[in-house]
Amino acid sequence: MTHTVSLHVNGKHQQSEVDAGTPLIDHLRHGLRLTGAHVGCRSASCGACTVLLDGRTVKSCCVLAVEADGAEVETVENGDDELDDIQRAFVEAQAMQCGFCTPGMIVSVRALLAENPHPSDDEARAAIRGNLCRCTGYTNILKAITMAAENRDESSLSTE
Repeated sequence: MTHTVSLHVNGKHQQSEVDAGTPLIDHLRHGLRLTGAHVGCRSASCGACTVLLDGRTVKSCCVLAVEADGAEVETVENGDDELDDIQRAFVEAQAMQCGFCTPGMIVSVRALLAENPHPSDDEARAAIRGNLCRCTGYTNILKAITMAAENRDESSLSTE
């Protein structure tokens, strides 16, 4: 059975027909061709598919597209062709190796910095606890979080 689903994805209205059992990650990747979020485990264990759903992080492998009907969805793509401050910090801090977990990490950090612009290391660790990284050891990821927060502070000072 198919349903009409209306989403606001990365600032753009999207309306599609989806099967009732289609996970949000599959709709994003295959229906909307937003392939930034990755499919890792399909059990909410790895966090590679993390997106923002109405401003909160969710594992999109465990949310049905029909459950997200009417919601605001933000993916790692964020509707912009340019790297955002968090993405740049990940590059500068060399916070990725294979890159598989990176989209989910970046989305989780967006949520963290939106709520807490100056997180402690413990708060940063807590924010990414649902994102499994098998390569980096998290040290440079934590460094990237600090860099992104500091870069936001510097850019807000330069616009005042």
